[in-house]
Amino acid sequence: MTTPSNIADGCAAPDQSAPLPAGVDLQKETVITGIVKNAEGEAVGGAYVRLLDATGEFTAEVVTSPEGVFRFFAAPGSWTLRALSRHGNGDLTVDANRGVNEVGLSVVAA
Repeated sequence: MTTPSNIADGCAAPDQSAPLPAGVDLQKETVITGIVKNAEGEAVGGAYVRLLDATGEFTAEVVTSPEGVFRFFAAPGSWTLRALSRHGNGDLTVDANRGVNEVGLSVVAA
């Protein structure tokens, strides 16, 4: 039995740059996806992206792919994305609807 590389690296989240699974029904599902970029507009791989609910409570966290891509499956509504990286941090509020919600999340040095 082989172990997916992300499990071996200590992260059980699915590969963030992989296509959406074939069984995802975008009429029923809400997907929040995007790319984390630094101040120079370059993709930030290895950033931690947190999903916070409307009250600011932690809900989930993923690590961006080498291309800076992240993805969450969530309920429709207001969410905050918080990126933490060696290039800095950034927050973005998203009002997500069913289907794919594409966003850009920028990080800046403190």
